[in-house]
Amino acid sequence: MADLNAVKQALREQQIETPSWAFGNSGTRFKVFAQAGVPRTPEEKIADAATVHRFTGVAPSVALHIPWDKVADYSALSGFAADLGVRLGAINTNVFQDDDYKLGSVTNPDPAVRRKATDHLLEAVDIMDQTGSRDLKLWFSDGLNYPGQDDLRSRQDRLALALREAYDRLSDDQRILLEYKLFEPAFYATDVPDWGTSYAHCIELGPKATVCIDTGHHAPGTNIEFIVSFLLRQGKLGAFDFNSRFYADDDLMAGAADPFQLFRIMYEIVRADALNPAYGINFMLDQCHNIEAKIPAIIRSVMNIQEATAKALLVDRDALFKAQAEGDVLESNAILMDAYNTDVRPLLGEVREELGLDPNPVAAYKRSGYQEKIVADRVGGEQAGWGA
Repeated sequence: MADLNAVKQALREQQIETPSWAFGNSGTRFKVFAQAGVPRTPEEKIADAATVHRFTGVAPSVALHIPWDKVADYSALSGFAADLGVRLGAINTNVFQDDDYKLGSVTNPDPAVRRKATDHLLEAVDIMDQTGSRDLKLWFSDGLNYPGQDDLRSRQDRLALALREAYDRLSDDQRILLEYKLFEPAFYATDVPDWGTSYAHCIELGPKATVCIDTGHHAPGTNIEFIVSFLLRQGKLGAFDFNSRFYADDDLMAGAADPFQLFRIMYEIVRADALNPAYGINFMLDQCHNIEAKIPAIIRSVMNIQEATAKALLVDRDALFKAQAEGDVLESNAILMDAYNTDVRPLLGEVREELGLDPNPVAAYKRSGYQEKIVADRVGGEQAGWGA
């Protein structure tokens, strides 16, 4: 039987990072749907992230995306965040939107383009030095659309060289989080298509390089919790980008499409005693809220992760290990399902009240008047969003 006090303590200590870009306008390949009141500046994105933390109590950091969140003084931006009760988290690079990157960034056949892309990675580390950020998040859209378009092995060599240069620029307390993606925008071959490729490069780089799992970046039917378990065992799981998918990289709210999968993932985290922030995993949302209101959707996502985590913490592991050792297939599955089928909302309500919060963060946000305030205040200027 799970210790309820220990469960509540773990839930109070949980931390989930929010992404600055999720607060801005976004859309599909066909249309970006603008919303009133979305941020116009990095400071306004941070203010919205701080609002999510104010109502959930477990979202104390916000990731930046460069150059979308570029400012003249990053130390001042860190101070601005601290004044609002949050801190700046992972620094995400952008080597996919410039025309130069049509044939790739760090794997491009043109040395000048590769130099430009690698310099951007180094710029991001400079920003980390100013913000105090620990994590350099790298995702590359690099790949090929046609067989023969470029040499597959040479592209891996170019990738390794760029990663090495960025890695060597890190300080002792900084690290690389190397993300992967099965496909899109490249359709024939992606240069970092899966966790194995990311893992291999991280092993080659050294201890300051770890894998970032995006829950939407896998082939249908992939057992993501196996990947989680394997990387935890190897000490190479550095981060999550949480979202939901029905078909591909849909970037919907975490837990919306398959809450059972999210529970299974969080069970492996709990099983490895890796939930505590001291373990070092960056649990981050990476979502696009195209038709729903931004802040309530992010609050809901945080709550969905909390619910999956609470259920994972309630698994009777002693009973489960005993049933597994005895080869009792049905009992093992039943123990896991009993925890998953538990209504943990009252438990999480208690945890929030103990943190001095409203037990229903979404309802509390709606009553706060913050949405109406930002709609009234943020009139004029260019609203932040994709490519801003």
